[in-house]
Amino acid sequence: MDCRVKPGNDEEILLKNPLRISRRQFYHLPMSYWVYILASRPGGTLYVGVTNDLVRRVYEHREGQARGFTKKYNVKMLVYFEPHDAIATALQREHNIKHWSREWKIDLIVSMNPQWRDLYDEICR
Repeated sequence: MDCRVKPGNDEEILLKNPLRISRRQFYHLPMSYWVYILASRPGGTLYVGVTNDLVRRVYEHREGQARGFTKKYNVKMLVYFEPHDAIATALQREHNIKHWSREWKIDLIVSMNPQWRDLYDEICR
């Protein structure tokens, strides 16, 4: 898949809205890898990452335990995430998104989270 393919194409690997599942279902998904996007503020600096434990990893970013880009630029708001059942697909998706234009990344965020809410509380309940 071309890493410049715009969101919305048939090749896209994405659940339409992961937040429409119950909290209990969220933790029992057979998928154990997550691609996520953090922002410094609505419309601010963006960071794309991948993890096998979304709650733990976002917590590390929020508490400044993750050294590097997110700590330097105060990128702490979870604004987008999507589950994957295999690490290979999660890593490929992360790689693709990282190579998208900023506009495409923002379109992806807005497709799931038009208000740019911090979704951390949603995944912790």
